[in-house]
Amino acid sequence: MADDPFALFDAWFAEARASEPNDPEAMALATADAAGQPSVRMVLLKGHDERGFVFYTNREGRKAGDLAADPRAGLMFHWKSLRRQVRIEGPVSLASDAESDAYFASRGRDSRLGAWASDQSRPLASRETFEARVEQARARFEGGEVPRPPFWGGYRVAPERIEFWQDRAHRLHERRLFTKTSSGLDGGWTEGLLFP
Repeated sequence: MADDPFALFDAWFAEARASEPNDPEAMALATADAAGQPSVRMVLLKGHDERGFVFYTNREGRKAGDLAADPRAGLMFHWKSLRRQVRIEGPVSLASDAESDAYFASRGRDSRLGAWASDQSRPLASRETFEARVEQARARFEGGEVPRPPFWGGYRVAPERIEFWQDRAHRLHERRLFTKTSSGLDGGWTEGLLFP
């Protein structure tokens, strides 16, 4: 058995990128608000290394509010074509401004304009209202760069638990759990199996 969950994730992720027909980067993000009310939604993985798994979003939306109240999260990748899942749990921190700026600059112009136009997770009177705000943003930045909004950026989930699930016949699945044993980037991991 491998003793490095990041190497195993990299191998599985490479296979998913080669075989999954849509968005192998898609992952469910589970959070809870201050009252413990859970919420889950799909986001896209935009970077990962030994420090954690990174996604980007509006930092004034519901998920950001949840993470401010309870800075822990769960992630889950489900690669149906491979019959595999990976679950990740751990504390969440903000990605740096430099990381957020670099990723934002890599997005398409319309996506960058949409970030300025959206009051993510807040009530919207009509689709036309949002489309008008996109056009206002387009006019505002006409002929120039679209900078990252101050309310938009990345989050990093630093894993404390990573579970690799492989489908097997007759629901006799294989589950491998890695648990972090110490803090810091040089922290070790223990590995064990779970009953399916």
